Amino acid sequence: MIVERPSGMGSSQRRVGQPVQSTINVAMANASGEYRVKGDTDAVLVVDETGFLKKGTASCGVGRQYNGSAGKITNCQIGVFTACVSAMGHAFLDRALYLPKAWTEKPERLAAAHVPDDVQFASKPSLATVMIGRALAADVPFRWVAGDSVYGVGELEMALRRAGRSYVLGVNANHHFHSWRPDVCWAGEAREIVDTLPDAAWVRCSAGHGTKGERLYDWLYCPMADLEASEYSETSTGTWTRGLLVRRNPSDGDLAYFTTWCPQGTPLETLVRVEGTRWRIEEGFETAKNEFGLDHNETRSWHGWHRHVSLVMLAYAMMAAVRSKANAMALKKSQLD
Repeated sequence: MIVERPSGMGSSQRRVGQPVQSTINVAMANASGEYRVKGDTDAVLVVDETGFLKKGTASCGVGRQYNGSAGKITNCQIGVFTACVSAMGHAFLDRALYLPKAWTEKPERLAAAHVPDDVQFASKPSLATVMIGRALAADVPFRWVAGDSVYGVGELEMALRRAGRSYVLGVNANHHFHSWRPDVCWAGEAREIVDTLPDAAWVRCSAGHGTKGERLYDWLYCPMADLEASEYSETSTGTWTRGLLVRRNPSDGDLAYFTTWCPQGTPLETLVRVEGTRWRIEEGFETAKNEFGLDHNETRSWHGWHRHVSLVMLAYAMMAAVRSKANAMALKKSQLD
């Protein structure tokens, strides 16, 4: 995924202070002009959230809630983000500020933070579903969606099936699976199904290259049901498979579970690659906070949060574009040497 400026584009007509709906198509704007996403059809759209530590009760959306960045319940804001990851690079695409019910059920708090009148309570999966819908409407090229167990069940799954997109989404160990195949009979919680399978069923694969080398895990894949894609989507055809993917840490045996949806015959290595892209958005959060001040927002309003975060996303995207071009030039030079 790279971000480029279309040839012939002049300065942006969108004012910096104007609320930005998304950075994925025409909203990535500053004094230099407008930028757009350019990716490949095998790209992965990753969904995740991050916390913004706060003091007091006035900042829009702030409250005592679980903060994954801190690993505990803190007084913070929570932002839900999407990022596009491909072989060409990665960058954030969209964002939404999560408002707990302690906010949406108190009109006086919403008014004080200048929250638009049409904003109502929306769960984190609902926010993610809306953002993925915007990515689809903007023709962002991606084939897969990946996310953790916050997003792995319910409306997001069905929305992706209707859109004809494959996914690898985290689920809890007690999530129920049931096979619809004549050759096997798997039924029960994910952890119960795993206990019935032999050790030989596990395969060691790399989830991608990390800071300490290849991220090797043991993987188990159970194709649960082969279904006609046309039952869910008017644009998809053929047989697609709903499955259970399990990751095991070789060092401590810790297990993580995922529900999958993909064309029949998709190899395990592809599912592992898609799941492995999730760490890119975590890397993005760290870089955006340390280098671009993502969490250094002193405003208290709804619009202030979105404006600050949008500008940081733009800066990150421009960095991704520069990095992509630099890597391409380095590769070309090495091929000439």
